Amino acid sequence: MPRRGKIKKRKLQADSFYNSTLVSKFVNSCLKKGKKSVAQQIVYGAMEDMKKKSKEDPLKMLEKAVENVRPLLETKSRRVGGATYQVPVEVPEKRSISLAVRWIVKFAGDRSGKSMGDKLSAEILDAVNNRGGAIKKREDTHKMAEANRAFAHYKW
Repeated sequence: MPRRGKIKKRKLQADSFYNSTLVSKFVNSCLKKGKKSVAQQIVYGAMEDMKKKSKEDPLKMLEKAVENVRPLLETKSRRVGGATYQVPVEVPEKRSISLAVRWIVKFAGDRSGKSMGDKLSAEILDAVNNRGGAIKKREDTHKMAEANRAFAHYKW
């Protein structure tokens, strides 16, 4: 937190190929050691792979996958009188989208497969069909929030 002034949020530029900010979020999330062209090849290759496998618009499938993975609730730690409680809170839209993108990329990397593009396309297709590691992570997050519903009155 800065002492003076408020930090301005920078707008994410849409990618040049699909003209979508969501695709550029995926590219930035796949980025390693500043190699953006490699990350673009991975994401665009995954999109082409999805197009071949399902004969649908890959951009719509990507949006559907993110919508399926987005968490609605999460828990935040709150200290009250020496005890720490996991308090369920609603997730803002920007955070839920970034969490969904992060989870999809992470669980795609954890898969066994040939290339990251293949693994990413498989994870996105699984997310569209409501299965896979990212969907399980969302379900676990919701279960945790539901289990700690009794502490909701500690919301700040």
